[in-house]
Amino acid sequence: MSENERRVADLESWADRQIREAERRGDFRDLPGFGKPLPGIDRPYDEDWWIKEKMRRENISFLPPALALRKEAEDALAAAVAARTEGEARRIVGEINDKVAAALRRPPPGPALNLAPFDVGSVLATWRDRHRGGS
Repeated sequence: MSENERRVADLESWADRQIREAERRGDFRDLPGFGKPLPGIDRPYDEDWWIKEKMRRENISFLPPALALRKEAEDALAAAVAARTEGEARRIVGEINDKVAAALRRPPPGPALNLAPFDVGSVLATWRDRHRGGS
């Protein structure tokens, strides 16, 4: 065994000894996830796992502006149809239509927007049908 290999072996032994002693003292018992399987251990390796996990924990997502607006429009339409009052539905549609109109005047970077302002009358008709039917 060369001198370098012996140093590495000694270092590994030292590290293993430190871990073993810490386990014996119970230093790891209060760590989150102690005694539980590693999450995602059965998934294929992804070198960006830690970034994705941090974004999931912090509830952060990154979409190009055009895709984010599409998602916001989809959510706004669902919220408008589920609104408690017609006035609230009208407000939600008006706000998202303002954002869509601004994006159409000055397209955001990224993929095509593929959006048009919602027809307020059509959305309100859907709202009325849903609320008249008792759903």
